[in-house]
Amino acid sequence: MSVETQATAADSGAKATERFRAKKSFTSEVTTERVNRLASRAIRALVDTVLEEKVTYEEYNAFKAWLIEVGETGEWPLFLDVWVEHAVEEVANENREGSKGTIEGPYYVPESPVLESPATLPMRDVEAGTPLVLHGKATSVDGRPLAGAGVEIWHADDLGFYSQFAPGIPEWNLRGTILTDAEGRYEINTVQPAPYQIPTDGACGKLIEAAGWHAWRPAHLHLKVSADEHQLITTQLYFQAGEHLTDDIASAVKPELILNPQERTDGSGREVGYDFVLAPAK
Repeated sequence: MSVETQATAADSGAKATERFRAKKSFTSEVTTERVNRLASRAIRALVDTVLEEKVTYEEYNAFKAWLIEVGETGEWPLFLDVWVEHAVEEVANENREGSKGTIEGPYYVPESPVLESPATLPMRDVEAGTPLVLHGKATSVDGRPLAGAGVEIWHADDLGFYSQFAPGIPEWNLRGTILTDAEGRYEINTVQPAPYQIPTDGACGKLIEAAGWHAWRPAHLHLKVSADEHQLITTQLYFQAGEHLTDDIASAVKPELILNPQERTDGSGREVGYDFVLAPAK
């Protein structure tokens, strides 16, 4: 058993919570009226479920104990990003022009190493997995190439683990920010990630087991693409014919985000193109 496979939900959850608190701004201009409306609707939905489903005290206390455990193990980022974020993302991007976005997920780490294109992501000397070249262009919605755009990428390794969230993996493994050239082009050398299970040894895993769900996400690349005077796009790219495209536990797959990699003519792995189209800043 490798060191990274010993990662626990509690450890990953604690790190996700720590990073969320450190990097996210909680400053808000939400009005009292808006808080009242949202909180009241959320509580009402829960109360309606109790009344309609005739929830017993035994079930209520089990639910209360589970909520406490989610907090104690730091799994709220995991829970919310898996089961709720896809709806928030849909609302946020419903009128966006250009490329499709999807969820960020709990394993994003800012300030990854900046690399010039063509680039090879930081990886171990013998990084398991099929070599993959992702290339394309970043343009504005009017077709203008975006020179110096940042294509920030991170993804799991061949065993489904993320650097900085599992032990034994170098700090910036399979993470980087690649700058596009004068014509907006980028090229990234990495390895194709594997499908993976979200952590199941903690509170979220107990919910999954109790409900008879599966815990799998399809193989994917995470990306954030940014350019001056344009809206940041956060997205994920998936792989055609991959497992769990139709039953992703995070409900984040969109048809426009599915890649079809081809074998390279020199037999050195696979390659695929994908162009990012960014909307002007509002």
